[in-house]
Amino acid sequence: MGLIWLALAGIAVWALVRLGRQTEGPRRGHWRVAATLLSAVLLGGGALAVSRGAWLAGAGLLGSGAWLVLSSRIRSVGTRTEAMSATEARSVLGVGIDATPEQIQSAWRRLMARAHPDQGGTEGLASRLNAARDRLRKG
Repeated sequence: MGLIWLALAGIAVWALVRLGRQTEGPRRGHWRVAATLLSAVLLGGGALAVSRGAWLAGAGLLGSGAWLVLSSRIRSVGTRTEAMSATEARSVLGVGIDATPEQIQSAWRRLMARAHPDQGGTEGLASRLNAARDRLRKG
């Protein structure tokens, strides 16, 4: 019985560590939180069922928990297909209508220093800044 408690504690620690690493936006983040909690319950229930001799139910719960863990880890690449308007690009970079190419580049550098994934930002925000700079460069 001590081994089952150790397995349940390990699952709980795994869930807490995974919840601490949430970096997505609100909608996707909520799905991952719910999936983590539900998969922890399924895995714990499966381990408990297997320890009590209910092999078929335990295998089903463990399989469901594993599937939920794997499916919630798949991250969709949030690429935008529609083109960014010049007004939206100016808003993203925080420059005015009469901004020179040097001012656009300066605003991009300033924002990218904080938004780059290596500096704690996200890939989505960095790609949005790049798209805004490219849009304003084209005219």
